[in-house]
Amino acid sequence: MVVLLLALLPIPPKLPKSSKADQHQRQINADTLRDVFELIFAPLQDPAHDGVPIDCTDGKVRRCFPILAAWIADHTENVALHGIKSNVCPRCEVPAVESGTNMKVYLVRDYTIYHHYHYENCIGETDHADLTPESLGIRLGQNVFYGLNRVSPSDLHKPDMLHTVYLGLFKHMMDWIQGFQKKHGRLEAFDQVWKALPPYPGFLVPKKAYRKVTQWQGKEMRNLGRCVLGVLAVALRQPGSAQLIPFKRALGCVRALVNFNMMAQYRSHTAETITYMEDYLDTFHKMRDILLEFQVTKRIRTKIDEQ
Repeated sequence: MVVLLLALLPIPPKLPKSSKADQHQRQINADTLRDVFELIFAPLQDPAHDGVPIDCTDGKVRRCFPILAAWIADHTENVALHGIKSNVCPRCEVPAVESGTNMKVYLVRDYTIYHHYHYENCIGETDHADLTPESLGIRLGQNVFYGLNRVSPSDLHKPDMLHTVYLGLFKHMMDWIQGFQKKHGRLEAFDQVWKALPPYPGFLVPKKAYRKVTQWQGKEMRNLGRCVLGVLAVALRQPGSAQLIPFKRALGCVRALVNFNMMAQYRSHTAETITYMEDYLDTFHKMRDILLEFQVTKRIRTKIDEQ
């Protein structure tokens, strides 16, 4: 695989939602980002493009027509570039309230319909009474991938271990676990076990207590995935009678996610391994209710900042 840097995307500072001037600046930021992507994608959109000669691995030169096949990024970047809200999926139309609660299959997002809806709104005519930005979680006219030749924006989002599991699921789960342990007075025990982990080939020994780590990167999160279940099991040992069931469910939730993570790293899969992964993910969703009371939503963070 060859990686070639095409451009550095502009990342404007975050702005509060307090004034019309800020909203105007947000629109300017979105328009600037879209202009940058149009410049990057221009060679793929040339109507007179008759292909480019590319050296293939068998030694032959073939005329190829490059297209944008995937976009690997974290959820925050994906929702910004697809023009959708942060609490919805860039691929399917699962409602925000049902996201992560079941394994049902939902309709794939059709960004062409969104584009037509945006156009009809601009000219003041619309026949889609049931198709609203609120119901679909979209920001009209902000999808930078729309209009690319032979490309469906809903197919570009490709989950990967780093952004989806380590910096996504694991990061949120550890925030919940910290709240869970604080409630039951086990934070100090977790930190002591964490600092006492012995060295092992391929394993990075933590140099400081878990709570003192201010920034987590992919390497540290991979390390966490290898030992978090054992550390948590030791920290939650000898539970009281009222703690027995909550501790068991918390360990079962973490175990299911760790097993899913380990099996997702297989280089190839069969129908059996995929079934195992679906069962682990289903178990995680069924047992995570024991930790959800420690979930800090955006609304709660706003109230904390105001206070």
